[in-house]
Amino acid sequence: MQKLSGAGVFEHADPNNYVEQLRTSSLSVGTYSIPAGGVDDQAPHHEEEIYVVTTGRATFVTPDGAEPVGPGDVLFVAAEEEHRFTDVTEDLALLVFFAPPYSGR
Repeated sequence: MQKLSGAGVFEHADPNNYVEQLRTSSLSVGTYSIPAGGVDDQAPHHEEEIYVVTTGRATFVTPDGAEPVGPGDVLFVAAEEEHRFTDVTEDLALLVFFAPPYSGR
């Protein structure tokens, strides 16, 4: 058993911050923070992702459309799918689960 203290807690960074809290052979877990008014400039990943919104509000945009998101929302993103957070109105903190582990391109 491993406890991930501080996972999902907003960490202010300019402009964004990703901190990995766990890596195994099959997945990785980290916290992605985007400040209010920030721009999410990420590119598609080779890994599948699950985002859990722990704090903040934004709009999540994919080729299929846009959805407002807030605390408690869970989002699945297939590998290679274009996606980003826009209209970040409150400091946004997301638990991010990657499978396989995030490669960082």
